[in-house]
Amino acid sequence: MPGKISRYLAGGHQRLDGLLERAMRDPENIDAAAYAEFRSGLLKHIAIEEKVLLPAARKLRGGEALPIAAKLRLDHGALTALLVPSPTTSVVAAIRAILKAHNPLEEDPGGMYEQCETLAGAEAERILAELKNYREVKVLPHVDNPFVMEAARRALLRAGYDLKL
Repeated sequence: MPGKISRYLAGGHQRLDGLLERAMRDPENIDAAAYAEFRSGLLKHIAIEEKVLLPAARKLRGGEALPIAAKLRLDHGALTALLVPSPTTSVVAAIRAILKAHNPLEEDPGGMYEQCETLAGAEAERILAELKNYREVKVLPHVDNPFVMEAARRALLRAGYDLKL
């Protein structure tokens, strides 16, 4: 049975999935408000994993990162890069493809969340409180230019995704 940290973060995934579905109900007219909420929520979710959870795991492992950490960081970089341009059907399709592969690495039995929960032991409540109290992240306006799209393509390739934008 998943612990509190796992349930909290997996619940975040479910909330984000719902926001993205709402944003894309009509792909010809993307719901800007729902997408903005998804975007800011995903950026915060990535931040709490990168700034709180993965460093806590590394500390609890005596300075050694989780074996899956490098892959997760590449995925986080690709997702972050895809959140820079305005949403299009191809950008959102790429986000969905990454999340479909990425979320199980975190949520499934033996995944990052379970590993962190096991490592945390008595520290789990403190870590959970830190996750829940993490500040909102600053979200900048979208940037739409060829440089941004090329940077997103490179981030996708580094993370192992050959997706069309």
